[in-house]
Formats: sequence, structure tokens, C-alpha cells
Amino acid sequence: MRPHPRLRLAGLLSLPVLWLVVAYLGALAVLLVSSFWMVNGFTGDVVHIFTLQNFKTLVTGDVYRAVTLRSLGVAASVTVICTVLAVPMAFYMAKVASPRSRHWLVILILTPLWASYLVKAYAWRILLANGGPFDQVFGGPGYGLFAVVLVLSYMWLPYMILPIYAGLERLPDSLLDASADLGARVGRTFRSVVLPILIPSVFAGSIFTFSLSLGDYITVQIVGGKSQLIGNLVYANIGAANNLPFAAAIATVPVVIMVIYLVAVRRSGALEEL
Repeated sequence: MRPHPRLRLAGLLSLPVLWLVVAYLGALAVLLVSSFWMVNGFTGDVVHIFTLQNFKTLVTGDVYRAVTLRSLGVAASVTVICTVLAVPMAFYMAKVASPRSRHWLVILILTPLWASYLVKAYAWRILLANGGPFDQVFGGPGYGLFAVVLVLSYMWLPYMILPIYAGLERLPDSLLDASADLGARVGRTFRSVVLPILIPSVFAGSIFTFSLSLGDYITVQIVGGKSQLIGNLVYANIGAANNLPFAAAIATVPVVIMVIYLVAVRRSGALEEL
């Protein structure tokens, strides 16, 4: 295949591109198309007739607007908490810890990702239950939005630490030394040297924490109490309500939000940090 580079490239990329188009983009296309269908109220069958009724219900229904805003608030809160925790941890790993310790710290950060999602969620359910450790020490907080934010922050924290660590590791130590030699204080060095590297890395990590929190429904089911987020509405309309077109319409909301978010952070160079 060496004399035919284009043919070699086509053979190399054909299967991945086919998988991307069929399994990923194809699924999104089916989701979008089915959101314009409706369900026969008498038979419960899906009627393949184009209608905007599902989206009109989403826009005009107060409960759906409230759930969307609540989901955005949870996703933003998780992202902010993960950022506040991840920046000092990543900075220590990249610039303070010894090379040998750095490798072990990376392994420790990755270790929680190897455990089952459900195991971690139910472990937090036990911790937050009435009479549990949190209840005995702090008098709560019990189940609800606070518990959802707390558990999701724990779940997605490694996804914020690793991009920030990768960005700070590429920052030459000589730049920090040069800034100090020129008389810059810690604050000025952080603003002029560290922050330009840090911001794209934070945006890169936020893509994971924000999107994963926005569409999550398992944690909300386990520790959310009576709270409802977008993922729960999708699940409820697929299961009990048996309204697949409306569930598809609800599922387009986080997709649209993430597309807008990705377009907004693209200018920061965050996509190059992934």
C-alpha cells in the first residue's frame, strides 16, 4: 500500500469513520427525527407525522423550564466545585511533586474511575442516609440537590484534574523562574504566566464535568430525593409514560446546550487540550 497513500489512508480511516457516522451521528439523527413525531393517545403507538407539539410543550411548560434551569445549575455547580478542587491538586502534581510521586498521584487520581459507577453512587447513598456518617457529623445533608452536586463532583473530579495537570505540565519551569527573577510577585506570575495556560485546560475539563452532569440521571435517582433533572424526565417518558417522541425532544435539550457551549469555548483553545 506504500505506493498508494490515499488508498492506505482510506483503508485506515474507513472503519472509524463508518462507526462515527452510523453509530454516533446516525443515533443523533434518529433522535432528532423522532422528536418531531407523536404518540397516539388511544393506542399508544408512535405516529410518524411531523409535528412541533413536543417542542411547544417543552417551551410553554413551566415544569420543563424549571427542570432545565435546575439541570444547568447543577452542572455549573459541579463544574465550579471541580475546578476549585482540581487547580491546586493539579498544580501540586505538575510543579511541586517529585517525578516519582507524580506518577503515583496520577494513578491515585485514576483509581476511582476503575470502580463501578453504581457502586460509588450507592456508597454515597449510604453515607448520606439518615443516621449515616454525614447525618451524625453534620446533621445531614440527606438526599436532594446538595447530595446530587456533592456526588457528581466526586464522580467527575478526575476529568477536571487530568486536563489541568496536562496543561500545567507543559508550562516550562523556566518561565516561572524568569518571572520571579524579574521581580513579579506570586499574583502577577499567576495572572501573566499560569493563567493563560490554565484557562484552556479548565475549559477542556469543564466540557466533561458539565456535559456528564447535565445528562446524568442515575445519581439523581439514587441520592436526589424528589429532585428531577433532564435525564430523569427522559427516563420517565421512555418507561412509565411510554412517550418516546417526547423523550427524544427532551433529550435534544442537553445536546443543543452542549453544542452552544462547545462553540463558545472553541475560541479559548480548550478543544486542543482534550
